[in-house]
Amino acid sequence: MNRSLTFTKRNIRRTPMQAIAASMVMFLTFLALLIFILVAAGSQASLKYFESKPQVIAFFKEGTTDADVSAIENALSQESRVTKTKFVSKEEALKIYREKNKNDPALLELVTASILPASLEISTKDPKDLQPIAEILKKEPAVSEVIVPEDVVQTLTSVTSIIRIVGSMIVGFLMIFATLVVVMIIGFKIRLKRNEIEIMRLLGASPAFIRNPFLLEGIFYGVAGAFSAWAVTYLLLWYFTPFLQGYLGEVKLLPVNPLFMLAILICALLAACIIGGLGSFSAVRRYLKI
Repeated sequence: MNRSLTFTKRNIRRTPMQAIAASMVMFLTFLALLIFILVAAGSQASLKYFESKPQVIAFFKEGTTDADVSAIENALSQESRVTKTKFVSKEEALKIYREKNKNDPALLELVTASILPASLEISTKDPKDLQPIAEILKKEPAVSEVIVPEDVVQTLTSVTSIIRIVGSMIVGFLMIFATLVVVMIIGFKIRLKRNEIEIMRLLGASPAFIRNPFLLEGIFYGVAGAFSAWAVTYLLLWYFTPFLQGYLGEVKLLPVNPLFMLAILICALLAACIIGGLGSFSAVRRYLKI
């Protein structure tokens, strides 16, 4: 193995431009892969966040008693589609209103708890259950209005699906392209060393001794590209975290857990070994004939 590593280093040093080209292709491939993974994971976490938020909000009429509210909550607790209910009193509604409009004093004037309605927030297991629960609440005499902000979840669900489909297609194409680049570069090097390989065969070198340096070279290109792409992605994520935190608002996705990034690195390196090894193995089988 040590001799194979020595020959691999020599092969890389002798053709630096090909090595840089292969590593750059791998870098771009894994940069796209890592960005896709982070965006997909972020959109999925955002979707779960909005699905877990109260989706149906029922506002009560003036004069609704605690007994009326309790009766509605008890009826909803019998529904298997409902995961959680939360009663928001007039005083709590005023606190929420003031918190959301604390930067605009004009909106806080003359607003008291008495003019704000009490409400009941209901979460469901699936966004599809929102409308049936809303129809049940509309039939309650104590309910004045029911709001179902389901468009946000539906839009986010559609965006998440598009990200998965488009991202998978782009990453799949780049992986195939990277594999073909490794095949071409390793094949080119095998043809250049044709005479040297024939001499090694005449001297009794084993097929594994001739083959292993080319296999290790392909794996090196993959690992170098994957690690550099992971490092660049992590640095960019760390640099833009303050801006993204302000943009995401209540959705707490950042800072990213270091263990999650470590898991991504391990998966990327494994994928790099597979892609680089597959490309170099294909080239060896095609051009080396051993």
